[in-house]
Parts: sequence; structure tokens; C-alpha cells
Amino acid sequence: MKQVLIIGGGAAGLMAAISAARHGAKVIILEKMKDLGRKILITGKGRCNLTNNCDIPDLIKNMPGNGNFLYSAFYAFNNQDVIELFNQAGLPTKIERGGRVFPVSDQAKDVVKTLAKELAKLNVTVRVGQPVKRLIIENGQAVGAVTVDNEYRADAVIVATGGASYPGTGSSGDGYRLAQACGHTIEPLKPSLVPLEVEEEWVAELQGLSLKNVKATVLYNEKKAAEEFGEMLFTHYGLSGPIILSLSKKVAELLAAYPTQEVTIAINLKPALSAETLDKRLQRDFTQFARKQLKNSLHELLPAKLIPVVIDLSFIDPDKFVHQITKEERSRLVAVLQHLTFTITQTRPVAEAIVTAGGVSTKEIEARTMESKLIQSLFWAGEVIDIDGYTGGYNLQAAFSTGYVAGKYAAI
Repeated sequence: MKQVLIIGGGAAGLMAAISAARHGAKVIILEKMKDLGRKILITGKGRCNLTNNCDIPDLIKNMPGNGNFLYSAFYAFNNQDVIELFNQAGLPTKIERGGRVFPVSDQAKDVVKTLAKELAKLNVTVRVGQPVKRLIIENGQAVGAVTVDNEYRADAVIVATGGASYPGTGSSGDGYRLAQACGHTIEPLKPSLVPLEVEEEWVAELQGLSLKNVKATVLYNEKKAAEEFGEMLFTHYGLSGPIILSLSKKVAELLAAYPTQEVTIAINLKPALSAETLDKRLQRDFTQFARKQLKNSLHELLPAKLIPVVIDLSFIDPDKFVHQITKEERSRLVAVLQHLTFTITQTRPVAEAIVTAGGVSTKEIEARTMESKLIQSLFWAGEVIDIDGYTGGYNLQAAFSTGYVAGKYAAI
């Protein structure tokens, strides 16, 4: 029976342990924190978006960070396999908008409990409070790891330590240090799926406002670089929410490549309407509320917090009566409604990113097995690898797939 040592008790590490044990190995997990799955607990706003119910080409398409590297892993252990594993383990799942898969309970803690129950059933040994200082490499082969107070020997080692995001969950970049120490290349770390800070101070007036069915467009030198449709959120420092997080990687790349140039995001608050149609809608509202002041006439079109901001940016007196609004003023109002523009100053830090872009170079990992091309019997899984995806369950699927594959080939 092979001995497999897994460093990291997050999504990739737990799936690697289940896979290795199911393939006949004796498994030990070393987790630096006092409990398992801390980052799982905060995913999907505490609900845990397990995976996405799309086909595999779409899974790959939604992993802009080296998605093609995951081709073999996704086919070896796909999203339906993830759903089946949890369902058979007693955790029913449901599919929501955009193919997002959640536990029926809407509780991320149930995901962790289910994985822990499977570990116990498979007699996996879990050692918490065991940060790893270094890997043991002998004759070009990984044979164990040294923690702060112990040494563990094994036939194979899987590193699944996560990225550098949310360090309070234990994902603090330890895997990159271990990788560099044994000769691996670390691709530069960047925040992915991260909120954005903006120059406009008035954004603070919109703090906490969530918008649905809007379109956000990233502009560089007034040319469209990327766009997303869906939900967003205003914060005291800028922009967040699903579509902003999905655009953030492109924004980070532009800010890094062109530090002296302006990068903006334009929000179309009414993307389903053309400028002409939106103008006609305004005219209907203005006819209905002809005797009201402008500030009291837009409540059917906009959330209350947005009304004074939109009026101010349109350079119209908010106390002006609607029947006095000119065609030119109405045109300015339409322009702001369809181009509410923010100047991006920077992303929030990597530590606040949902996912870390960068990591152990995929060129140095065998895609079919997740084994290192440099060190025999050393495997990599999850966010520590230079892979990253959009929101919607794609990153957890990548963690589960790479973890499963690493566990399987470490065990056989």
C-alpha cells in the first residue's frame, strides 16, 4: 500500500485525499490551520458554488488562466462527477442561474462536513496545526515533508496549499515557497476575481447598492477591451460583484502593462434599450410626472441612491420641473444612464482576491497526472498552480479535478 502525503486541507487537498484513498493508498493530510476547508466556507457568499453545470469546453473557456492545461483533468473528473460524489455522500445539490451548482442547504459548512465524513470513511489521517517548513527531496524524488514539530515520510507528496488570497484561511502562499525551493518556476502572482478601486470619490455615496442586469465595459484608450453582463455592487472604494470580478483580471493586466494610461469601466444601466428607446421611455415618464421636480421623477427607472448621482453627472438642476427639461438635457441623461463611467486606479490587494492568478508554472507539470516534471512523485493540485477562472463554480471545479487526478496518480 502506497503512502501519500497531502499538504493542504482545502478543496483540492481534500479531493486529492479522497481520490488517493479510493485508489488504495494510505493517506495523511497536513493542514496548517486548526481545521479543514476554511476557504470553502467563504465561497459563494457562504453558500459554496461547488461547480458549474456546463459542458467541458465551456469549463475550459471559463478558465482564462491556462484553461487548456486542464483539458485532461476536466475529462478525468468532470462537473457531473463532482455532483455525483456529493449526492452519493448525502449532500443534495441544486442548479441555479448560469448553471451554478450549490448544496440544497445553501450552507458551505455542509460541503466541508461531507468531505470530512468521506475522509473518515476512507480512514484518511488528518493532522491540523501542521505548517510545512520544507519538502524532503532525495535523489530527485519527493519522499516526505518536515513540519514545525515533526517529519513525515511518504511514497508521494501532493502540494495543495492554495494561492495567496484570503491568508486568514491559510491560503498565504506557502506552496510557492515550497515550489521554488525544489526548482519550480513561479509565474508572477496577480489578483484575479478582485474588487476595483476608482478615482471618483462620489462612488462612496453608492456604497452597498447592488445592480442586476447591467453591462460593464472595460475601456483602454477609449477602445473596448472586455465586457460582462449581469450583477455588480458598489463599495466605499469602488466596484465589486460578479461581473466586476470577472473583468478584474483584464483590468489588472491593462494597469500593469500601461501604468501611465487611463483604464475605465463604463456601466450601461439599461443595456436592453437603445439610446432612442431609452429616450422615449424618459419622455413617457416625464409626461406621467410632468408636475414633479426631476429628482422626484426617476424612481421607476433607477434605485433611489443612483438618482442624485445620475442627475448631477447629467449637469441638470435636480429641482427643475420635468416639463421644463430640454431635449439636450434629456440627451445628456440618456448618455449617463448608458455610460456611467469610472476611472480605475488599482485593484484591491492579492490578499483580498477570491483567486490568485499566477503560481507554479504549468509547463513544469504533467497535465495528465499533475506530477512535477522536475521532481518524481511530487504532485500539484488547485490554486497553487498557475490556473484561474471566472466566478460561477469554475475555480472549485478546477481544484476538485486537479485534486482528483493528483490523488489518483500519486496512489497508483
